[in-house]
Amino acid sequence: MFKNTFLFICLTMILASETSAQTQLLTPELLWKIGRVGLECVSPDGQLAVYGVQRYDVAANKGSRALFTVNLSTGETRRLTDFEKTSSDAEFHPGGQKLGFLMDGNLYEVALNGLAAPTKVSDLEINGFHYSPDGKQVLFCKDVKLDKTPAEQYPEYAKTSAKIADGLFYRHWKSWHDYAYSNVFWVGYADGKFVGEPKNIQNERFDSPLTPDGGMEQITWSPDGRFIVYTCRKLNGTEEAQSTNSDLYAYELSSGKTLNFTEDLRGYDRDPVFSPDGHYLVWTSLAKAGYEADRPRLMILDTRTQQRDELTLGWPYEANHPTWAADGKSIYFLSSENFTQQIYQINLLDKKIKRITNGTHDYTALKLAGNQLVTTRISMVNPAEVFVVNPQNGTATQRTFVTDEVWKNLAKPTVERRTVKTFDGKDMNVWMVLPPNFDPNKKYPALVYCQGGPQSALSQFFSYRWNLALMASQGYVVVAPCRRGMPGSGAAWNDAITGRWGDAMKDYLSATDAAAKEPFVDAGRMGAVGASFGGYAVYWLAGNHNKRFKAFISHCGLFNLESFYGTTEEVWFPNHDFEGAYWQKETPRMYVNDSPHRFVQNWDTPILVIHNELDFRVPFGEGMQAFQAAQLRGIPSRFLSFNDEGHWVSKPQNSLVWQKEFFGWLDKYLN
Repeated sequence: MFKNTFLFICLTMILASETSAQTQLLTPELLWKIGRVGLECVSPDGQLAVYGVQRYDVAANKGSRALFTVNLSTGETRRLTDFEKTSSDAEFHPGGQKLGFLMDGNLYEVALNGLAAPTKVSDLEINGFHYSPDGKQVLFCKDVKLDKTPAEQYPEYAKTSAKIADGLFYRHWKSWHDYAYSNVFWVGYADGKFVGEPKNIQNERFDSPLTPDGGMEQITWSPDGRFIVYTCRKLNGTEEAQSTNSDLYAYELSSGKTLNFTEDLRGYDRDPVFSPDGHYLVWTSLAKAGYEADRPRLMILDTRTQQRDELTLGWPYEANHPTWAADGKSIYFLSSENFTQQIYQINLLDKKIKRITNGTHDYTALKLAGNQLVTTRISMVNPAEVFVVNPQNGTATQRTFVTDEVWKNLAKPTVERRTVKTFDGKDMNVWMVLPPNFDPNKKYPALVYCQGGPQSALSQFFSYRWNLALMASQGYVVVAPCRRGMPGSGAAWNDAITGRWGDAMKDYLSATDAAAKEPFVDAGRMGAVGASFGGYAVYWLAGNHNKRFKAFISHCGLFNLESFYGTTEEVWFPNHDFEGAYWQKETPRMYVNDSPHRFVQNWDTPILVIHNELDFRVPFGEGMQAFQAAQLRGIPSRFLSFNDEGHWVSKPQNSLVWQKEFFGWLDKYLN
C-alpha cells in the first residue's frame, strides 16, 4: 500500500508540474532570456545551414552572438563560436570545408572538419564580405574617411565639438555623419590570408551598401568572377535627402571600368542575384521615385543581350529575397499576400507564380539547399526558428529549437482573424490576439495596436518589444487592424494613404467599434498603443476618439506634421506621403486636416508619451510637443525618454524599463 501511495504522490507531482508549466505566462524578463535565431548561410553541398543565436546579459546590459551549424537531414547542431564575442555575416568558402565570418569587425575562418579554434584572416576592420566564386579573391566593405572634421580644418582648435554641414543628410536615423563612407574593396586570397593590397573599386563619397539597413545582400560577384555588382545611391547632401534613387553598378576587375545597369530607373534598385550560369541578373526594384514603400518588383537582365524586363508585371503584391532555383529556370521569393509572409516561385519561361507555403505565420529568410529551401519562420506567438521547406508541396520541418527552453513552458495566446467593414465599405483584415487560457465568458480589457511604417506589413511578426503575445499574456485582448497603407492586400490598398493619413485613422475607429461589440471585450476598458506612424495614430485618436478609449501610449510618434517636415532627415518620405512641403502655394491637405496637433483641444484621456533623443527620423521635439500639450491641457500624462536610443529601444535594461512603464500605465488606467 505504501508503494502505491508513493507512486500516486509522484504521479500527482509530475502532473502538477506539467500543469504549472503550461500556465506560466510570458513576461518581459522571460522575453529577454530567449535566444534570438537568425539564418546565415547554407553549405555548398546543401547539407548544413549556419545560424546565429543572439543572447543578452541584462545585468551587463549587452548582448553577444554565436554561430551554430545544423545538419538539415538529421537536425544535429554544433556550436562554432562562443558567446564571448559577437559573430555574424557567415559565408562558406566555395570549397565548403571552412566558414568565414566577422567577429568584432574582423574576418575570421573556422574549419568544419575538426574542433580547431577560429583563425583571423585580416586585421582590417570591415563591414561585410563575400568570397569570389573560385575562392581566390574576397570583396569586402570598409569605412573610408574622405572628409575633414572641423577639428582637422582648424587644427588650432583641435578640441572643438563643432559640426559643419553644407547640405542635408548630416544626420541619419540615430547617427551624425562621421566623415567616412562605406566603400567596396577586393583583394587576393590564399591559405586563409589576404594576398596583396586591397583595391577600392569606389573611392568616392557614397555608401555601399545603403545605410542604415543595407547588408551584403546588396553586393555580389558574377559567377565567372569577372564583375562585382554593388548597390549605391550616388548622391550627397540635400539631393540625397530627397531621393530614393539607388542603382546597381557593375565593376569589371580586369579593366577597372564601372557600368550603371539601372541608370534610367528612378526608385530603389538593390539586392542583385545572378543565375547559377551568369546568364541573368535579377534584383528588386521600386518604380516610383521618392516612394520608399512602393511595391518591390523583380527585374531581370539578360547579361548577353542586355534586354531588361519586369518578371512580376501584373502581380499586385511585393516580391522580396529573390533566390534562384538550382537549374536557373525559376526564382523563389517572399511576399505577404493576405497579410502573412509566404514563399512563392516564379517560372522564367511563362512568368507564372506559384504559392508554395500557407499558414498563420511568416517566413522571413530564404536560402537554397540542394532540392529544398531553408528559412526562418515566426508568428505573433512564436519566435524565429530555422525550418526546411519542400518546394514541391510546401511541407515545413523545424530544424532548430533554440527558444524551447523558455517557450515550451508557456501558456500561449491564440491568434484569430476578423474581417471588418471600414467607414467606406471595404473589407479590412484584423488580427485578434487572445490571452492565454482564454475564457469567452469573461470580459477583458482591449488594446488597439497601431502599426508603424506607415506602409509596413502587419503580418505574423514577432517583436521583442512591441510583442503582441506579451501584451495578451498580461490579460489584454489585442486588436491589430491591417488598415489601408499596408502591404498584404495588393498595391492599391498599400498606396491608399498617400496624402490621406486620416483615412487610415478612420479604419482604426472601425476596428475599435467592431472589437467593442465582441462579447469578451470590455468596451469600457480599451486603450490604443503604437510607435512611429502608430504613435502618430495614437496622437490623432487622442483628439478624435469620442470617448472610445481610456488610455493612450505613443512611442516616437509624429505630432506636428509641419515641424516633422522641418526636422526629419529622409525628406523623400514626407515629400511623397504628405504630397509636398507645408510652404507650397497650395498647402497639401494633410497639414491642415490630418496633423494631430490640430486636435489637441479635444484631448481628454491619460497619455504616456515615449520619445528618444537620438531619433532623427521622428525627431525628439515631436514627443516634447505632445507631452507639453497634454500637461498644459491638464491631461494625466507621463514622458519617458532615453538619451542613448534612437527610433527603437535596443539596450536590454532600457527595454525592460520601457516594458515596466508601458504595462504600468495600462494597468493603472485599464485594469
